[in-house]
Amino acid sequence: MKTITFDKIIPNVFSSQQDIDSEIWNCKAEFEKGKLYLVEAESGKGKSTFCSYILGYRHDYEGTVRFDNAITSEFKVKDWTEIRKKHIAFLFQELRLFPELTAWENVQIKNDITKFKTEKEIKEWFEKLGISDKLESKAGRMSFGQQQRVAMIRALVQPFDFILADEPISHLDDKNSEAMAEIMMNEARRQGAGIIVTSIGKHMELNYDKTYRL
Repeated sequence: MKTITFDKIIPNVFSSQQDIDSEIWNCKAEFEKGKLYLVEAESGKGKSTFCSYILGYRHDYEGTVRFDNAITSEFKVKDWTEIRKKHIAFLFQELRLFPELTAWENVQIKNDITKFKTEKEIKEWFEKLGISDKLESKAGRMSFGQQQRVAMIRALVQPFDFILADEPISHLDDKNSEAMAEIMMNEARRQGAGIIVTSIGKHMELNYDKTYRL
């Protein structure tokens, strides 16, 4: 997958609004593989909706979302399964870790499916993110910031053309934010992938190719 295109997309919830002040909604917005994007949004502007449209979790909109030349509203379940397994990695804002599993188990449950990273590589990420002592800690007993770092590692243990990170550093200090950004950037470069970061405030300080106002 080389491009993600939003072409005149208007969420149904916004369809009655006459003037939508956005650089994505009711516009043509394109995201290219290998480039770095920031999507800035105020609360209530549809950031979670935007993410859901890319991932195929919601289709309540007018307009067209395309992956290359393919119209995503025509995809079947098996198509979305393939997309999420091999083409789009996602760091959920709400993380969606299994609280009863350890940090290590939360990552390995995905890596066991993808067979994408070695244990050594994963443990190096835990070390760089300052949570190597949390490998055997249950996710539900970790701080939200610690869980964010585990969720980022989990997001990276797969092949992808794009990674979508939804408010990835909302609970991190500057040091850990920089460490997480470095790991994400290095892996994206290794795969030649694009990065889409969303934010309603604090965001990774990166050299973005383009910033969209949602």
